[in-house]
Amino acid sequence: METYRCAADLIRLHQPERPVLAFRPHAAKRAARWFLHNFPGHCLYAVKANDAPHMLDVLVASGIHEFDVASMAEIERIASIPGARAHVMHPIKSRELIRRAYFDYGIRSFALDCEAELQKILAETGNASDLNLMVRMSCPNGFSEIPLEGKFGISWVDAADLLRQTRQAADCLGLTFHVGSQAMSPAAYGLALRTMSQHIVHAGVVADIIDVGGGFPSAYPGMEPPALSDYMDEIREVFDQIAVGWHCELWAEPGRALVAEAESVIVRVEARKDDTLYINDGSFGVLYDAAHVNFTYPARRVEVHGKSGGAGPVAPFALYGPTCDSVDHMPGPFYLPESIAEGDFIEIGNIGAYGRVMSSQIGRAHV
Repeated sequence: METYRCAADLIRLHQPERPVLAFRPHAAKRAARWFLHNFPGHCLYAVKANDAPHMLDVLVASGIHEFDVASMAEIERIASIPGARAHVMHPIKSRELIRRAYFDYGIRSFALDCEAELQKILAETGNASDLNLMVRMSCPNGFSEIPLEGKFGISWVDAADLLRQTRQAADCLGLTFHVGSQAMSPAAYGLALRTMSQHIVHAGVVADIIDVGGGFPSAYPGMEPPALSDYMDEIREVFDQIAVGWHCELWAEPGRALVAEAESVIVRVEARKDDTLYINDGSFGVLYDAAHVNFTYPARRVEVHGKSGGAGPVAPFALYGPTCDSVDHMPGPFYLPESIAEGDFIEIGNIGAYGRVMSSQIGRAHV
């Protein structure tokens, strides 16, 4: 991976034909250290947010040693990191994955949200007695920009029986939930934690772990959440009040909050039609969220050969990607100089979370 002082240097030297991912390790390091210092429990990085080896290297160097994994590829990647500990937090898994995770990679933590998954885990681990079994609970997602409540999570009606069965099988019993991606209010976590407390009381079980999942937000234009410290305060305050013993551990699975600011994508304008720019990346590349869930990312024209990226008035633009598909459209608005034209380069920031893992092959650089 090549290293450059800034995006303009890369463009001057190479005039890249393809979009280029630019990595900013200092941003990942700053976010990881802040989260480790401020979250009152265990921090499991959600590998699905960005599984690039150089990203994982920086997170590990910053103190992250536990990981939420959801596939064999992620398990194998984490297994190559000395001292790393993986937890399979995906509620639905293949039998082969469970078997290999337990016997080949020493993983002991598995999530589930139904009795069939519980029985699958027990069968494939040989009814192991050293399992951390995490029951994924349904919870409201009304505070999130990307709700995730429809796919996983056991309902109130069925939860008590599953919690009791899992308690009997588990060495450590956990309850886990997900408030949805890009949660815009700390209240989401307080509400979910209080619901978990009600589940524990209703089922009459002792919980060893409460996992608040992911959903911790990053800031985007037009989508500025409260300070992340407010989320920590809410979690800490409510966790201290709910029906768990002093021994109960608190876990979290941050993804976006750790890596969103650590990557940007440098694209080239191939054509302009009024207030629409045609660029060489789009909804089938790293800008998936800009097209499909209407995220607006910070954008700037890169100053090259004396052309200023910040001088002069700006105007709102929509973007189209390089494919023939009409859904390859990022409505934005992206505020860029009124004078922007074919051949100019744009740096689009905050795509470190989920951008890379959604994309096909793309150029990569250190900036």
